[in-house]
Amino acid sequence: MVACSGKRRRRTATTHAGRDSSSWASLAEDLVSLIGWRVLAGDVRDYICFRAACHHWRSCTASPCGRGVVVPRFHPRRWMMLPEGNGLYPGHGKLRGFVRFFNLSTGAFVRLRLPIARDDHRILDSVDGILLLQRNRDTAVRLLHPFTGDIVDFPPLDTLLPYAKTPIDDHSRSLLHVYGLCPASVRVAFAASGDRQWRVSSWSMYQAYTPLPFQGKLYMLDQATAYGGPEVLQIDPPLQLQLEGTTELSLPPPKSIAKCPARTPDSFFLYHLVECDSDILLVTFGVSVYAQISVYRLADLISGTTVPVTCIGRNSLFLGDRNLCVSSKAFPTIVGDAIVFYHQKENYLAQYHLRRGTLSPTSDGCIFATNMPSPSSIIHHIYTCCFRTQWTKGHLMFQREIRAWQMKRK
Repeated sequence: MVACSGKRRRRTATTHAGRDSSSWASLAEDLVSLIGWRVLAGDVRDYICFRAACHHWRSCTASPCGRGVVVPRFHPRRWMMLPEGNGLYPGHGKLRGFVRFFNLSTGAFVRLRLPIARDDHRILDSVDGILLLQRNRDTAVRLLHPFTGDIVDFPPLDTLLPYAKTPIDDHSRSLLHVYGLCPASVRVAFAASGDRQWRVSSWSMYQAYTPLPFQGKLYMLDQATAYGGPEVLQIDPPLQLQLEGTTELSLPPPKSIAKCPARTPDSFFLYHLVECDSDILLVTFGVSVYAQISVYRLADLISGTTVPVTCIGRNSLFLGDRNLCVSSKAFPTIVGDAIVFYHQKENYLAQYHLRRGTLSPTSDGCIFATNMPSPSSIIHHIYTCCFRTQWTKGHLMFQREIRAWQMKRK
C-alpha cells in the first residue's frame, strides 16, 4: 500500500466539502422554505442563522428585517434581557454598548450590540422579547427588536398626562398596539404606530391587576370580593370604526371569561397569571400558609373545571411583579414542576414542588437586609427579571448596591 500525501488528502477533503456544500445549496426552493418555517417555529435566532448559511437559503426564505416587530411570528418570544447586577445597567460605559440576552426555554445566551441603549433611551419593559423603550427627550414610546434592529414608534407618554392622576408604571403591548394601564382610574390607553397621541378607553374598571399580553389580547384579573375569587378579564385588540369618512380606533370593553377559585375565611389567596407552553396558567398563592399553592389552566376554568394540575412540563414558574415560565431542562439548577417565590417569613427564595407538595430553598444561604450570598446564581438573575425596576437598572434582587470607597481626608 502507498500512503497518500498530505496534499492529496487535503485536496480530497476539499472536494468532498465542495460537493456537500453544493448539494445543500441546491435544495429546492419549496423545501428550503418549509425547513425555514419549521426553524422559525422554534426560535427566531435560529431562523436568522439558518438564512445566513448561504445566499440560496436566504433568497428562498422571508426576511425578518423590517418586519421583526409588526409580524408576530418574528418575535423573539422566549428571549429576555439579562440583568448584569452590580449596577451595570443597559448603556453603562463598562458594557461598551453590548447587552446580553438569554432564552428561557433553551438556556442559550447571546451578546448583542444595541447602540440605542447608550443613547437617550430608557428600557421600560420586554414583551415577547421586544424591548419597550422611552426616549427621554420627548417621552416617545418605541419598540425595538433586539435581533433585527427594527424600531416602531408610538406617541409620547406626555400626551397621557391629562388622563393620569398618578405616574404610569406599567405598559403592555399587543401586536401593533401598545396598551398602558393607568392605575389611578383603571382605564386603558392604546395607540397605533404612527399616531401622534394616545387614546383612552371610554370605559373604566374599579381595579385590575396582573396584566398578561397573550396572542394579541390582554388578560387581567379584576378586584375580588371579601371571600370570593376574582374573574379573569379579556380585552380584545382595538377595532377600526368608520366615522364620517375617517377611521377611528375603539377599544372593546373587557369581558369576563372565567371565575377563579374562591377564597375562604380560613385562607387568603393571591392570584397570578402566567404564560406557559402556549397556555395561560392561574396560580393561587396562600399568603398565611405557603403550602397552599395550586395551579390551574385557564382553558379548564373557562370550561368549568377547577381541578389543579401537578405537572407543567418540567417548567418552573417565577412569581413577582410579572411572572415567568422557565424550563428546567435548560437550567440544571432549576427544579421542574415548581413555583419560585420570595418567602417573607424565612427570608429566602423558596420553591414549591407541585407533585410532592414540599417547600424548600432554591439555593443555599438566607437573604437578609439585601445581603445575597455571592456569587449570584442564575436563579437570582431570572428572579430579578420579574421586577422591572431592578431589571432595567442593572441590580439584582436582594443584592446590596455597590458603593464607591470613601477616601479619608488628611
